[in-house]
Amino acid sequence: METVLKNLSKEELLELVSTQTLQISSLSDERESLSRESSVKDEKIEYLESQLAMYKRMQFGQSRERFEGNPNQTTLSFEAEPAEAEQQQQEIKEKIEYTRKRPNHKGRAKLPEHLPVEEIEIHPEGDLSAMVCIGKEITEELECEPAKFYIKRYIRYKYAAKNGNGVRIAELPERVIDKGIPGAGLLAMILTNKYQDHLPL
Repeated sequence: METVLKNLSKEELLELVSTQTLQISSLSDERESLSRESSVKDEKIEYLESQLAMYKRMQFGQSRERFEGNPNQTTLSFEAEPAEAEQQQQEIKEKIEYTRKRPNHKGRAKLPEHLPVEEIEIHPEGDLSAMVCIGKEITEELECEPAKFYIKRYIRYKYAAKNGNGVRIAELPERVIDKGIPGAGLLAMILTNKYQDHLPL
């Protein structure tokens, strides 16, 4: 390149410099025009985004929010930049760091083990000589004597015929509340304390 420039005359060099200067000025003009166009496009995009947000509020917002935006409300993730959307998701995960668990309900709570137990064994009525005991069902209820709590446990034996003709079990005595834990004495004491003695439950 240097040898080529050395071979040029003074007039040719001046002409070359002038053409390059013109090219540089034209490039700078193009750059300025492009920057102006980009700024105009940015303004237009910002205007269109504001129009879109207004139309969304008018269409989907609550009646009191349709014509005014809430500056404290963050934008939804699909309107934000990818990095900003990821940051919002991280903030949401930090705020909500709990998992819902189903309650581990295993039925009715057991009665206290320190209370004395009164066992009542009930066998089916009738002739059981041709039958074999195959198990028993235990039903507990909380009973009360004045100033004394105890558990009344009904143990009902099951019998099956040796020839395989059915199973028999003793009938459970009639109770005040069917399938309920409190016995008649406990209910009587509660009602007496509440309505006779005017004590709180």
